[in-house]
Amino acid sequence: MSDPTSAPHPVRVVLVDDQPLVRTALRMVMAETEDLLVAGEASDGAEAVRLVEETGADVVVMDLRMPGTDGVEATRRITEGRSGARVVVLTTFDDDDHVYGALHAGASGFLVKDMAMDDILAAVRVVAAGDALIAPAVTGRLIKEFTRRTRDAASAAPDGPTPAARHVAGRTTGREREVLTLVGRGLSNGEIAAELHITPATVKTYVTRLLAKLDARDRVHLVILAYEAGLVATGAAASPGRVDG
Repeated sequence: MSDPTSAPHPVRVVLVDDQPLVRTALRMVMAETEDLLVAGEASDGAEAVRLVEETGADVVVMDLRMPGTDGVEATRRITEGRSGARVVVLTTFDDDDHVYGALHAGASGFLVKDMAMDDILAAVRVVAAGDALIAPAVTGRLIKEFTRRTRDAASAAPDGPTPAARHVAGRTTGREREVLTLVGRGLSNGEIAAELHITPATVKTYVTRLLAKLDARDRVHLVILAYEAGLVATGAAASPGRVDG
């Protein structure tokens, strides 16, 4: 007979959106699952930050455009806090600056509101498990924005390596930078292993080291660092979908 006390606790989710219909739809779907529990709902960013602290939420499903404290600032406060909660951005994706800002603020997932509900629930589970996920519809736009900003920063900066490039170069080996470059291009661990003729387990070890050495919160953050350090060539395309660890 199994011990009921050993059953895993459901993932506690806070839903943040100024549209009640969006929150209601997500709450109703999550109510039908055994592993996801809606711990609270908020209609603005400040309320979201308070709820995360009060409920001990594991994952926050965050809209970006809201009155008062927007989703970018709320994401920053949550990820910089002590709760350990991870943020999944759910957006209509008509504002690149907001999405780019949320990525820098610490979001671990980016989804669009017209995705199937099952895909949204799957993304919550992925992020709760410590991985990161970017929807295919979001990846191309983010990479385009990265490319534009990296190019603009390079043209405006004086000759010589950027601060990000110095940071990466000073903390990593040549092989680790090879792996970081391929992570920045969006390759999975299996694809990186094939590219470098090493095992996926070895790639995972390199990624773990990179996360520690560069103080990166997750694989999405490594993508940011790869672009800002100039390791990914302008115009390089990243693979869409899950960013696996």
